[in-house]
Amino acid sequence: MELSSISRYEEGLEPNALEGADVKDMKLEAEAVVDDILFAINNMFVSTSLYCAEDVAYTNVETKERNRYCLELTEAGLKEVVYAFDEVDDHLQTPYHKTVYSLLDMLSPAYWEAFGNTLLQRLEAW
Repeated sequence: MELSSISRYEEGLEPNALEGADVKDMKLEAEAVVDDILFAINNMFVSTSLYCAEDVAYTNVETKERNRYCLELTEAGLKEVVYAFDEVDDHLQTPYHKTVYSLLDMLSPAYWEAFGNTLLQRLEAW
């Protein structure tokens, strides 16, 4: 249950490890996003049927409300590309979100409830 905004992909890297790297591996970034928020949604996983490359990856997410989305992850951010798993609708015009948190804030009110409950539990345990 990771609550930090630092992805697991970035953790443990030497300070200059990404120096000179122009493009992040989006599949690794997508896997880190999944690890960071899986506790507050029903399901999320990197698509195995859609093409992932260094500059784009696709994840499937099911919210607590049982709504399904396929999300595109690029350097621009995340956006919904279809309201189902493992598909892309080129005609769907949705904005990019800089973080998965801002995207889920829009898509799933129950996400923030789960996030807040987890944070409260951690504070009480501290």
